[in-house]
Amino acid sequence: MIDSKLVMQLRAQTGAGVLEAKHALEESGGDIEKAVEVLRKSGAIKAAKKSERATNEGLVHAYIHGGGKVGVLLELLCETDFVARNPEFENLAHDLAMQIAAANPLYVKSEDIPQEVVEKEKSIYSEEVAEKPANIVDKIVEGKLEKWYSEVCLMNQPFIKDEDTTIGELIQSKIAKLGENIQVRRFVRYSLQDGGTSVC
Repeated sequence: MIDSKLVMQLRAQTGAGVLEAKHALEESGGDIEKAVEVLRKSGAIKAAKKSERATNEGLVHAYIHGGGKVGVLLELLCETDFVARNPEFENLAHDLAMQIAAANPLYVKSEDIPQEVVEKEKSIYSEEVAEKPANIVDKIVEGKLEKWYSEVCLMNQPFIKDEDTTIGELIQSKIAKLGENIQVRRFVRYSLQDGGTSVC
């Protein structure tokens, strides 16, 4: 089990995402220097540096699923019109819209969740494990929160075409490949089954 402090240290040093940092540390047996090399080879560091750049181009992608029962509108941004017209970028938009249709995320990323919603979830989990020893309650609650994020946040969800990859990791790999920052700005999911919409 990799210590979360090591993960945070590697993230601070490289700008890589939580899961990329964790995987790199697992691969390197907890050695920070080797983990940096793993991230460098995977392109995660380069992608993290690009994630600060402005995204003023992109496209709005529409996807209809289930015989017209579910529809998604997704706004996916990049830096230039050249990349916005690239088939790889268009395929990414299609895959993300399919993901949203299938997995029904409520938020783009965990930072978008209102703090009161997070606190409410934490209190529910804390009550569930109140009988456990105090020294492990925080870790259990943190684990349950991470699992919840992987259900309600698009970036944390396992990719429906490859469950070993999160959507965040998929986007990072496309940033490294296409050489531009890519951001999901927002999405709307319409569904006849539950009679509602998810707007993010």
